[in-house]
Amino acid sequence: MHTQTQGKIERYHRSMKSIVKLHHYYCPQELEQAISQFVDYYNNHRYHESLKNLTPNAVYFGKGDKILKKRAELKAHSLKERRKIFNKQFIV
Repeated sequence: MHTQTQGKIERYHRSMKSIVKLHHYYCPQELEQAISQFVDYYNNHRYHESLKNLTPNAVYFGKGDKILKKRAELKAHSLKERRKIFNKQFIV
Protein backbone atom coordinates (compact mmCIF):
# COMPACT_ATOMS: atom_id res chain seq x y z
CA MET A 1 0.00 0.00 0.00
CA HIS A 2 3.05 2.28 -0.14
CA THR A 3 4.29 3.81 -3.34
CA GLN A 4 7.86 3.10 -2.27
CA THR A 5 7.20 -0.65 -2.42
CA GLN A 6 5.27 -0.51 -5.70
CA GLY A 7 8.13 0.71 -7.89
CA LYS A 8 7.69 -1.57 -10.89
CA ILE A 9 3.98 -1.04 -11.28
CA GLU A 10 4.36 2.70 -10.69
CA ARG A 11 7.00 2.82 -13.45
CA TYR A 12 4.71 0.88 -15.76
CA HIS A 13 1.87 3.33 -15.11
CA ARG A 14 4.17 6.29 -15.74
CA SER A 15 5.30 4.76 -19.05
CA MET A 16 1.72 4.12 -20.09
CA LYS A 17 0.59 7.61 -19.16
CA SER A 18 3.45 9.23 -21.06
CA ILE A 19 2.42 7.41 -24.25
CA VAL A 20 -1.37 7.45 -23.92
CA LYS A 21 -1.63 11.08 -22.84
CA LEU A 22 -0.01 12.31 -26.07
CA HIS A 23 -3.38 12.24 -27.86
CA HIS A 24 -6.91 13.45 -27.24
CA TYR A 25 -9.59 10.79 -27.03
CA TYR A 26 -13.16 11.69 -27.82
CA CYS A 27 -14.86 8.54 -26.60
CA PRO A 28 -14.01 5.83 -24.07
CA GLN A 29 -13.50 3.22 -26.80
CA GLU A 30 -10.62 5.23 -28.28
CA LEU A 31 -8.90 5.37 -24.90
CA GLU A 32 -9.47 1.64 -24.31
CA GLN A 33 -7.98 0.89 -27.71
CA ALA A 34 -4.94 3.07 -27.01
CA ILE A 35 -4.35 1.36 -23.67
CA SER A 36 -4.75 -2.05 -25.30
CA GLN A 37 -2.21 -1.15 -27.97
CA PHE A 38 0.24 0.06 -25.32
CA VAL A 39 -0.13 -3.16 -23.29
CA ASP A 40 0.49 -5.23 -26.44
CA TYR A 41 3.57 -3.16 -27.30
CA TYR A 42 4.90 -3.29 -23.73
CA ASN A 43 4.50 -7.05 -23.36
CA ASN A 44 5.28 -8.29 -26.86
CA HIS A 45 7.55 -5.83 -28.65
CA ARG A 46 9.44 -3.63 -26.18
CA TYR A 47 12.79 -4.97 -25.00
CA HIS A 48 13.35 -4.67 -21.26
CA GLU A 49 16.83 -4.00 -19.98
CA SER A 50 16.11 -5.80 -16.70
CA LEU A 51 15.16 -8.93 -18.69
CA LYS A 52 18.46 -9.06 -20.61
CA ASN A 53 16.88 -7.11 -23.48
CA LEU A 54 14.10 -9.63 -23.99
CA THR A 55 10.39 -9.03 -24.14
CA PRO A 56 8.23 -10.07 -21.17
CA ASN A 57 6.36 -12.38 -23.54
CA ALA A 58 9.55 -14.25 -24.47
CA VAL A 59 10.56 -14.66 -20.83
CA TYR A 60 7.10 -15.73 -19.69
CA PHE A 61 6.78 -18.42 -22.35
CA GLY A 62 10.32 -19.73 -21.81
CA LYS A 63 11.84 -18.55 -25.09
CA GLY A 64 14.49 -16.40 -23.39
CA ASP A 65 17.30 -18.96 -23.29
CA LYS A 66 16.84 -19.86 -26.95
CA ILE A 67 16.90 -16.18 -27.98
CA LEU A 68 19.99 -15.43 -25.88
CA LYS A 69 21.78 -18.48 -27.32
CA LYS A 70 20.99 -17.34 -30.88
CA ARG A 71 22.23 -13.83 -30.07
CA ALA A 72 25.51 -15.25 -28.72
CA GLU A 73 25.97 -17.31 -31.88
CA LEU A 74 25.32 -14.28 -34.10
CA LYS A 75 27.72 -12.17 -32.06
CA ALA A 76 30.47 -14.81 -32.29
CA HIS A 77 29.94 -15.14 -36.05
CA SER A 78 29.98 -11.37 -36.52
CA LEU A 79 33.21 -10.99 -34.54
CA LYS A 80 34.82 -13.79 -36.54
CA GLU A 81 33.89 -12.08 -39.83
CA ARG A 82 35.16 -8.71 -38.58
CA ARG A 83 38.50 -10.29 -37.64
CA LYS A 84 38.81 -11.73 -41.15
CA ILE A 85 38.16 -8.33 -42.71
CA PHE A 86 40.55 -6.60 -40.32
CA ASN A 87 43.33 -9.14 -40.94
CA LYS A 88 42.94 -8.87 -44.75
CA GLN A 89 43.77 -5.18 -44.50
CA PHE A 90 47.25 -5.93 -43.16
CA ILE A 91 48.09 -8.94 -45.34
CA VAL A 92 48.38 -6.88 -48.53
